[in-house]
Amino acid sequence: MNLMLESTTGMPKKKVSKNYFTQETEDAIVLYNNTLDFELRSKIYEEKIHYAFFKLTQNIIHTFKFYYTEVDNLEHLQHEIIVFLLSKIHLFDPKKGAKAYSYFGTIVKRWCILYNDKNYKSKIKKVSTDELLKDDTHSYILESSNSDDRLSNFMDQYVEFASLNIYKCFPKPYDAKIADAILELFRKRDQIDVFNKKALYIYIHEMIPDAKTPKITKIAGILYSIFKKNYLFYLEQGYTNFKF
Repeated sequence: MNLMLESTTGMPKKKVSKNYFTQETEDAIVLYNNTLDFELRSKIYEEKIHYAFFKLTQNIIHTFKFYYTEVDNLEHLQHEIIVFLLSKIHLFDPKKGAKAYSYFGTIVKRWCILYNDKNYKSKIKKVSTDELLKDDTHSYILESSNSDDRLSNFMDQYVEFASLNIYKCFPKPYDAKIADAILELFRKRDQIDVFNKKALYIYIHEMIPDAKTPKITKIAGILYSIFKKNYLFYLEQGYTNFKF
């Protein structure tokens, strides 16, 4: 579908308010889907929808730092995403209760997760587990645990230990709730195809919408420090002796 997409690789010149995805945008998407006239649909898209899609993709890419790309210009990546959004726009149904902003924002995030993860894995596929453990990026636990049987077996024990002792490590109920959400990703790691840091944050936000990113980072960091200390002991001694 060619709907004036040439402009997706350049910022529209028209200045609008910071509230780029307004009720007018929501109404325009509904009108677009209910309009059969091709020329009118193109006009609706160009005048009422394109800028909102452009800003939505731009903000999500930069907010979640989806920078593992195959392109040098992020606007080219936005173009790909916007084309994908247009291929899915007809599926939006306001009668189901979702707002267009949330609906298409979720599509963009999931598209970026899969795209970013594919490129991320191609960059680290030659990095060994030991090298990853030298890095304090706790989300690498997910990447490693799904590909190494020994580490995966240890992870099962670690998750059980952390779950049983969650309130000893996190006395505050809200902190424990976030920790359990992170552990839930570890429990389901065999069912999850995405393992990078950005994906971890998005999954946690979906489980606990009001969780702040700094809080997630802090809780995940504590869980990782417990994991790292005990895993190194396991590698050296050949058995587990879990401690906080």
